[in-house]
Amino acid sequence: MRLTFWLFAASLLSLAMASVGAERIDPAMGTVDPCDGTSWYDGRLLLLEGKGWEDTESYYDRLPARAKDKVRAPVWDLSQHSAGMCLRFQTDATSVRVRWTLRRENLAMPHMPATGVSGIDLYARADNGRWTFVQNGRPTSRSNEASFRVPPSAECMLYLPLYNGVESIQIGVDKDKGISRPAAPAAPNKPIVFYGTSITQGGCASRPGMASTAIVRRELDVPVVNLGFSGNGRMEPEMADLLAELDPAVYVLDCLWNMRPAEVSERVAPFVRTLRTARPDTPILLVEDSSVRNTTPTEKGTILRRIHEELTAEGMANLHFLSNRDMLGTDGDGTVDGCHPNDVGMIRQAAVFTKSLAAILGVPLR
Repeated sequence: MRLTFWLFAASLLSLAMASVGAERIDPAMGTVDPCDGTSWYDGRLLLLEGKGWEDTESYYDRLPARAKDKVRAPVWDLSQHSAGMCLRFQTDATSVRVRWTLRRENLAMPHMPATGVSGIDLYARADNGRWTFVQNGRPTSRSNEASFRVPPSAECMLYLPLYNGVESIQIGVDKDKGISRPAAPAAPNKPIVFYGTSITQGGCASRPGMASTAIVRRELDVPVVNLGFSGNGRMEPEMADLLAELDPAVYVLDCLWNMRPAEVSERVAPFVRTLRTARPDTPILLVEDSSVRNTTPTEKGTILRRIHEELTAEGMANLHFLSNRDMLGTDGDGTVDGCHPNDVGMIRQAAVFTKSLAAILGVPLR
């Protein structure tokens, strides 16, 4: 009787996965551990979200391999961090194991914990369609393993480290359980592309799922490509050319923290024009630098507002501006150091971004 029940349940799961176009991964593509019967599947078999280019030097890099000789060395090094990427999969298992090998020995920073720098985060989609936190995987060395309990028939999303690179990831389930790759939507769901600083990259969230860009992704249920480069989001021409290769739902440019006032005056307009030439109809959102003192506008924000007004007066359509107002709150509790948001600041910042982007994209707030 029990076998009949489980066979019936498995058939229902298969039908559910087929109804959304999920592609069940051939068990032969997994490697069975003879000691405990776990089937391990390479993360490259799953759906990787948040990657802007396919032609990368390493699978979990954020810039294409050809960018190595075009961008400054610090930008290239930071592009090897997996910030914003997540693996999506479905499984009939109630527990999964994850093994991940990091590229760098440094697991943490003085103002950001290892769970955010080098850890992983598992989320599952609830019955109401919203993504809910399951558990964090805590790194202890370059090679790590974590176990997670997941809801039955779960659709899962595994966030990758924010400030470390990933050499490999494996997902393990019992050998009598299956794992499937969610199908891409019939109509391409264009991502939101964020280009910015350490704050965009995720500093200093306590775990990957708490980065403001990740929160925006879950709130709007729209994929996100995170091109935050710590200390190096400077609106250089080579980065404009690279971003122009992408075809996003909207560009979000949030670089002021890494730019001097003179650089804002000199670089923003040419950067925007490069994007507009390549993507005439794509919305572009210019973001004022956030401030723990909630100063509106900041010195650089004043320059950015002027540029926005000038470009708009020239006839550039679909160019938007986002004030820093309410980005970090007024109580001083939104950062770890007066600059980088903690989880409180990330939530506040994400709320401001979500409201603005929902209006630009014409999607309802949930």
